[in-house]
Amino acid sequence: MSPESSNMREKTPSESHAEVIVRMFPSDANPAGNVFGGEILKHIDMVAGIVAQRHSQSNAVTVSMDSVNFLKPVFVGNVLTLNARINYVHNSSMEIEVRAEAEDIITGIRTVTGTAFVTFVALDKNGKPTLVPKLSLKTDDDRIKFEEGKTRMDIRLKNRQK
Repeated sequence: MSPESSNMREKTPSESHAEVIVRMFPSDANPAGNVFGGEILKHIDMVAGIVAQRHSQSNAVTVSMDSVNFLKPVFVGNVLTLNARINYVHNSSMEIEVRAEAEDIITGIRTVTGTAFVTFVALDKNGKPTLVPKLSLKTDDDRIKFEEGKTRMDIRLKNRQK
């Protein structure tokens, strides 16, 4: 692994946080007006990628998506807000947590509609895994999410070896 990143100082999760807001249209949904899960996954992957690239300051690619939970439907006309934060880093890999929330802008009602954990790997100019900055854990929440992320990463790595 090459340590090519020009900025290897530790970073807090808030430094790479990202929020994306998208309006849902009929082309995003089935005939009943429910937004396709795949459409939501596309936006989850995009916002998680922003966080991964902000943290690593390099190209980063999706390795896995897990614990994807569709909790409530998203409807045509809703505004979908996706909040993403980095929870854990390990050498070249990063776990990003994404929370999806739908807002009915007529009523103002907001509903958590989904959650996901997305793993990215940072790549150098030659497409090889490269080291990423460590996380600077300033809050209890940061430390808890880091430990939970480490546990999930350990499980992912064990499952890949099978």
